[in-house]
Parts: sequence; C-alpha cells; structure tokens
Amino acid sequence: MSTWARAWHDALYGEDGFYRRAEGPSGHFETATHGPVGRALATTVLGLARDAGAHAVVDVGAGRGELLHALREGGHEGPLVGVDVVERPAGLDPSSGWVRSPGGAALPSARHVEESLGAPLDGALVVAHEWLDVVPCVVAQVDDEGRLREVHVGPDGAETLGEDVGADDLAWAQRWWPAREPGQRVEVGRARDDAWSGMLDAWRPRAAVAVDYGHVRTQRPESGTLSGYRDGAVTAPTPDGSCDVTAHVAVDSLRHDELVMGADAVRRWGPSAASPEHDMARRDPVGYLDALARASAAGALLGPPYGDFWWVVARG
Repeated sequence: MSTWARAWHDALYGEDGFYRRAEGPSGHFETATHGPVGRALATTVLGLARDAGAHAVVDVGAGRGELLHALREGGHEGPLVGVDVVERPAGLDPSSGWVRSPGGAALPSARHVEESLGAPLDGALVVAHEWLDVVPCVVAQVDDEGRLREVHVGPDGAETLGEDVGADDLAWAQRWWPAREPGQRVEVGRARDDAWSGMLDAWRPRAAVAVDYGHVRTQRPESGTLSGYRDGAVTAPTPDGSCDVTAHVAVDSLRHDELVMGADAVRRWGPSAASPEHDMARRDPVGYLDALARASAAGALLGPPYGDFWWVVARG
C-alpha cells in the first residue's frame, strides 16, 4: 500500500495513467467544455477575459482541446494555448498552441507556454477548468485517539490508516478543515494551494480562474469527497488507472481576489439564458432555433451541476 496522494498521481499521470489513455477523459464523462454548453462556457470565459483586459487565453488541463475549439468557434481571434499531459490532439485548430505538461501539480515553464502562445503571459487569462480537483492531495482520517493520520490505499482501493500527517499538512487542516471526531476525513488542500500559487507566481498572468467543484470552511463534508468516474458513472475510487479519481477543492484556501458561484459567473460575464421572443419564430425560423439553443445552453450553466461550480478568480 502507499499514500493516497502517491497512488492517485500514478493512477492518473503515470506511464499508463488514466489521463494518458487514448480515449481521454471525454471517453468516460462530459464536462461543461463539451457541445453547446461548451460554447456558452467559452462565451463566459471570454467575458471574463475582456473584464480582466486579457487578449490571450491559456487552458490548463485542456483535455483534448474542447474548450480551445469552443473559444475559436465563439469568435476569439487572439492567442490560445492548451496545456495537458498528452501530445497535441489531432484536429486542433492550427492557430492554437499546445504544450505538454508533466501532469498533476507540475506545469511547464512560463517560457515554454509563451513560446507556444506567441504572446506574453501578462496579457493572458489562465483558465483551469477542473484541473485542481485532479491535483492529488493528502487524504487523512481522524483515528480513535483523535490523531489525524494519512490514509493508505492498495491498487484495489482497499484502505488502511498510516502515519500521522506531516506538520505542514496538520497546520493546514487545523486552519482550513478542522476535524476531531474519529472517522472524519480531510482532503488536505495544501497541494492544490501550492499548485495554484506556483502557477500564479511563475507565469504571472493578467488574470486566472479556477473553475471546479468545491466547498468552503463552513461546509466541509465530514466523509470527504474522494470519488471515481468510469464509463459515465460514479464508481469507487480505485487507483489502478481504470477510472478518474477526483476530490472537491477547498476553494477558500486558494489565493484569490474573488470567489464566484458558477451561475453568478454566467450572469455576470456570459450569455443570456432568456428565450427569444416567439414572434422571431415566424420572422426568422432558423435564427429563432439558433437563439433558443444558445439560451438553453446558457441555462444549463445556471443550473446544477455547473451552476454550483466555484469560479476562483485571481487578478495580476
């Protein structure tokens, strides 16, 4: 057995890890970057970029380029680059750059990103859409004596309690996720905090936004959120490379200027979910159907699950 953090990283980003498989994550589940909803998300991202004064977009955890495609389709003509653990996806627009990353918390250098972007990062919005929830973190549990100990796991998902958490992780837990009752779990967010702050310090973008499942100190789940996803369904988290492994993000511990709920982000920066006037159906049937589809996609971002995502905004 090994710590969850180590097993998790190997299962997702190792040589045969889940995120390196040919079908990619989209072979198992859809996110808000796909289809018509993806175009509505792209419109919202571009609205935030304009608000921040950014003319370029960097997509961290870009999958197979779905959001990049939606941004181009939505009319963005500025520099774009995707960052992920795989080689450049086939069919990606030639005008979009791509940089391969090591995976997890590790990211390429600012120089490599800027070379692919063709523009300085100080004019860019960095978008981390469902990146931090798959940055492996320490999984810990309070034992019968009240000590917070790391959870160890085998390839089959079987768990046991290991050593006490380290001093830095304990300090993080005491501040952000205090747990005292036996059996309570803590998904220590220090690795996510460091990954996010490390990106901000190394790349120094105009602005950055992390869009993810999350919670704040007053709403921490006692049993944690560690989950697996395979073939479109929730499954037990098993660190053998056969499924995605994810845990919600403690968003309030991340460096930020604003914490915005997803639905509020769409209302502020995104497309309207209001249905077109019925009279338009008579005057312009095709335009009416297009407008109805756009409104429906925007509406999907307002409701669960996407409307319940957090948008963690940091400005340079």
